[in-house]
Amino acid sequence: MSRASPHAVAAFLLGAASVLGFAPFTLFPVPIVTLAALAWLWRPASPRRAALLGFAFGAGLFLTGVSWVYVSMHVFGGMPPWLAGLAAALFCCALALFPALAGFVFARLRCDRVWTDALLAASAWTLAEWLRGWVLTGFPWLAFGYAQTPPSPLAGYAPLLGVYGVGFVAALIAVLAGLTFSSGITPASRALASSETPGRFQRREHWLPSGAAIATLLAAGAGLMSIEWTQPSGKPLSVSLLQGNIEQSLKWKPERLQQSLETYLRLARAHPAQLIVLPETALPLMLDQLPREYLDELRRPALDRKGDVLFGIAAQDAQGRYYNSAVGFAPEGIQAYKKSHLVPFGEFTPPAFAWTLALLNIPMSNFSPGAAVQPPLALVGEKVAVNICYEDVFGEELIRVLPEATLLVNLSNTAWFGDSLAQPQHLQIAQMRALETGRFMLRATNTGMTAIVDPRGRVKRVLAPFSESALVGEVSGHTGATPYVRWGNTAILLLMAIGLLAPLMGLRRSAH
Repeated sequence: MSRASPHAVAAFLLGAASVLGFAPFTLFPVPIVTLAALAWLWRPASPRRAALLGFAFGAGLFLTGVSWVYVSMHVFGGMPPWLAGLAAALFCCALALFPALAGFVFARLRCDRVWTDALLAASAWTLAEWLRGWVLTGFPWLAFGYAQTPPSPLAGYAPLLGVYGVGFVAALIAVLAGLTFSSGITPASRALASSETPGRFQRREHWLPSGAAIATLLAAGAGLMSIEWTQPSGKPLSVSLLQGNIEQSLKWKPERLQQSLETYLRLARAHPAQLIVLPETALPLMLDQLPREYLDELRRPALDRKGDVLFGIAAQDAQGRYYNSAVGFAPEGIQAYKKSHLVPFGEFTPPAFAWTLALLNIPMSNFSPGAAVQPPLALVGEKVAVNICYEDVFGEELIRVLPEATLLVNLSNTAWFGDSLAQPQHLQIAQMRALETGRFMLRATNTGMTAIVDPRGRVKRVLAPFSESALVGEVSGHTGATPYVRWGNTAILLLMAIGLLAPLMGLRRSAH
């Protein structure tokens, strides 16, 4: 067995263990520890070997953390088990190419100076995550910053730098620890320890500055959490988030239509509020097919409180294009948001992959995208920024309507992923969006997890998944802008550029 083989196995296991840092486990120090161990493995590796180790780490992370894509393809998409398993494995391996890229870049550019190399590795890791959130429409799921939602002290960086910035700080801490430890046990350091200079002094030289830097980063993050970046505006608002728990396999069957309509009408009547929110495609009809008398009855519990209703439904325009929409009914009239960031294969099929339609049985999979920037909906005296399901994974897109919007609302149907890690992971993503924007995030879902998240990223209330119920609570709109709302990813991209260029600048100075 080659020397690389046990290290690759170790990297795979480290990646798999990293999932413990994310919801529902929320052991936020774990990804920092596992990435520190990966950095230790990277330090003596060649670029090729470092890429292999990064790939193994990524394969462990994604095969463990996003294996729920198999449920979508087989259980609900109708793909044969062997083919769904193969497709899920290939998908996870494709995602693992990004940590492989990070390892290659680090090994190719490192200069064997702990601080410079730590900045380089953190930048390479963050660059890989940012690219993963952009290439081929993006899949930023399990970006390491998501593991650092409250109670992690690093959550304080989210309003400044966004999820990639939080991940950068976490990676910097991890790599600094890993490289410092590694530098202390190299042959060179052991030789120094046995020389005339006491080894104790050498260890102190390695560890004290790194330890101080790590402690400072942690303390700064905790301190930033005390800053009020935004301010409440107006009176508190009562909300009712409906969770119908309609089984995905039955949702689009014509014979179950009446049951779906009755479920949401019953929940709305039993849990009235100023703003009543139904989840994504809650009503399995086209908007123009929805009976007017049903709509009047659905709106009544909100109208009695001078409020509005917001629900997910498919809509068709005059040109025959279909949209995954959120429709708000207010006294001022009908308002609609059309989902703009669609899910490949689930909501649209890339032109070169039309053949997959014969393998998948996914209803309503031919949506058109809405405009990239759409004004917030005026509901109950608030300006509501709506995002539908998967869209809340892209924080840089949600801030396009900020600071104008005062409230964030997500409509999701996560029944596609069954009883898996997808639901708590998605809720954790919503926590990060609330932190980045300094606004309440309301989640109305079909099967879970319906929740209210406050502007500090804390889950105030959440419904049990796979239950038919409603979450009633009180929220307030917020005004103002966090630094991330103003800058987006610009700041973290600049930091990454500095980190990637630092070794090159150091080598240039050495040459002179």
